[in-house]
Amino acid sequence: MKIIFSDEYLLVLDKPAGLPVLPDGWEKDAPYLVKRLEDEVGKIWIVHRLDKTTSGVMVFARSAEAHRALSLQFENRKAEKTYHAILEAPPQWDEKTAKFPLRTNIGKKHRTVADSRNGKPSETRFKILKRYQSSALVEAQPMTERTHQIRVHAYALGHPLLGDILYGASETGLISRPALHAYSLTVTHPATQERLTFKVEHPEDFVSALKRLDV
Repeated sequence: MKIIFSDEYLLVLDKPAGLPVLPDGWEKDAPYLVKRLEDEVGKIWIVHRLDKTTSGVMVFARSAEAHRALSLQFENRKAEKTYHAILEAPPQWDEKTAKFPLRTNIGKKHRTVADSRNGKPSETRFKILKRYQSSALVEAQPMTERTHQIRVHAYALGHPLLGDILYGASETGLISRPALHAYSLTVTHPATQERLTFKVEHPEDFVSALKRLDV
């Protein structure tokens, strides 16, 4: 867990994969990100979330006022988020926008499903960054905020994320989690109004998977 920016308004973090943001419903005593952060820096406010298995950049507010300002940016789509993902099979397209409506928290595994009748409007923009023989590295920009959105949209397009067993991927020895990384985040500073972009490079397991795909 690495803090990459901090002032009296914001805290920006490089979140490791495998650490939940909040307590897991099944393992209430297991470590979680917010507690570890608050033990280190004091009170923080959650602005957005990443899945337990997702690595990468996260922003937290350090005051109630900053929390309101940042939350509005996310609600009004003023925060720009870019993820990198490894797809299980290389698509034919170079760019694709997925607009499958999504319904969340389905069944015992709390899956998200594409549901044109009862789902909420959802949009993710995909762009190929590099093709491999059996996979592809893509940029994914979620334009809405739905649980597991990128993962489900990739699956609905016929290209599940490498390692994402919950959403249709095959067993793999390349990576032990869904290959999804929050690469960059752009927000407006709540006090200075400066537009700030924070980037976090790929973690070791993601880099290792890409290297093995490149052989």
